[in-house]
Amino acid sequence: MSATRREGEAVIDRARYRRITRFFAGMIAHLIWWDLVLRRIVPGRVLASRSERWRDLARRFRQLAVEMGGVLIKLGQFLSTRVDVLPLEITDELKGLQDEVPPVDSTAIMAMVENELGPLSERFADIEHTPLAAASLGQVHRAWLRPRDGSDERGAPVVIKVQRPGIVNLVRTDLAALRVVARWIMHYPPIRRRADMPALMEEFAETLWEELDYEQEAENVERFAEMFAGNEGVYIPFVYRRHSTGRALVLENVEAIKIIDLPAIEAAGISRAEVASRLLDTYFQQIFKEGFFHADPHPGNLFVQPRLDLPWDPEDGPRPFCLIFVDFGMVGHIEDLMGENLRTVLVGVTQQDAWALTKAEQDLGFFLPGANLQRIAEAQSVILDEIWGRNLLELAQPDPQEVQELTREFKDLLFDFPFQIPQDFLYLGRAIGILSGLASLLNPEINIWYQIETYGQEVIRSRQVRQAGWEALLASLKPLVTVPARLERVLTAAEQGRLQVQTTPDQATRQRLERVEHKLFRLQMSVLAAAGMISGTLLYLHRNRNRKEDQDD
Repeated sequence: MSATRREGEAVIDRARYRRITRFFAGMIAHLIWWDLVLRRIVPGRVLASRSERWRDLARRFRQLAVEMGGVLIKLGQFLSTRVDVLPLEITDELKGLQDEVPPVDSTAIMAMVENELGPLSERFADIEHTPLAAASLGQVHRAWLRPRDGSDERGAPVVIKVQRPGIVNLVRTDLAALRVVARWIMHYPPIRRRADMPALMEEFAETLWEELDYEQEAENVERFAEMFAGNEGVYIPFVYRRHSTGRALVLENVEAIKIIDLPAIEAAGISRAEVASRLLDTYFQQIFKEGFFHADPHPGNLFVQPRLDLPWDPEDGPRPFCLIFVDFGMVGHIEDLMGENLRTVLVGVTQQDAWALTKAEQDLGFFLPGANLQRIAEAQSVILDEIWGRNLLELAQPDPQEVQELTREFKDLLFDFPFQIPQDFLYLGRAIGILSGLASLLNPEINIWYQIETYGQEVIRSRQVRQAGWEALLASLKPLVTVPARLERVLTAAEQGRLQVQTTPDQATRQRLERVEHKLFRLQMSVLAAAGMISGTLLYLHRNRNRKEDQDD
């Protein structure tokens, strides 16, 4: 069902609508005055003040979002992923925008729950009126079911997730205003070239209405439970369908150690490294195998539960544990064609085949029309060559000297910058960014390439066995088996004319190793999604080039 049909007859809060449109009209007027008028008159002053002006605009929006709540907080989080369209100063400022607002009065919330479920005393033995969590769209309260025998004793512990009163009309108002703003923004050429803002707004609206549909969320929970059935390392809460409606959802209470509570994880005898590895592994399964993923893996939605049901002796190693997911309102769907291209990207990274990687990214929509694919493939070959085998700590700390070196080598590509982030990747990119931060917090030394190689070779095997039998499989694996990885990279560089061969093989090898050793370029984004990794790298270089130009000006 489309977002427009789902919204029905809009009941618009005109005062709120005018406040939102006025705010964005002011921002657009600011951009026109500074970037289109003053820049022609006093370009030096405009360039010198640009970064601070952008930060100020982002701070003002953030203040408005926190004050008004509703869709604006979700919009801020959504915009923080558009690093290909918005200045880095804006996206950085919006990254910390949390979906937390003052709670609704418990009387109104209990009335809402009762309106959905009937007399509360017939279903629940006890409900905590102080919310466990309060967000812009809903609120969560701890509760205990009434036992089937009707006694007053507390039964199964649950959480009740309920919509905020009046949220439907608030969302309708905000979306109506933002649709107008999206049309206005399309008159600004730099954004019009890279994004269809009205289309993005419709995707954003669709996601919001799905998040407000608790019956859909219940289906999501059950699908995840089926996905991980039999996996004792992952736990999905049980949904109590008979106590749930489209506006109130009752789930098993699975509170445990928060995934960012590192002292508690260690005190429980659980290995932080194993938690990080399992987190990445579960997402590889969701993205590359199932094509269906939890799109909001922020720390409040992930818990670590010690397996107290299993015997454990500290001398035998870390304690067994479960990784627990909650809040399934925001999920990502990867269509078959997109999923196949993603798997091609994964294989390209696994085999360090930059051309296959580039073609797959083109099919996914990562490049603007007319992009020089050969030049992009050359850049990606260099990046893959230099980041392969690096841990998350190294990937997260770009070396300025190496950034400058790569910028010089590919300055023509960075000047044109023919990259974009497809709409389908917005929530995947956001999820990957959060996962990267969590994994590096848990274990900065994690070898993410292990997961990449494991899943990549699984895809290779399944494809080749399915399409061409074992002969083709062995042929595709031959470079990985018969040629050491370092020699393979040297040969690739030689084929591209990028390897300077001197008088003896030993000298050439030494120079090659020194070059790799001194070019420790590290990505800011995780390489869980290889397409995002490559585009993110080039985007980082592009941003640094722009910043340097601004400083020079």
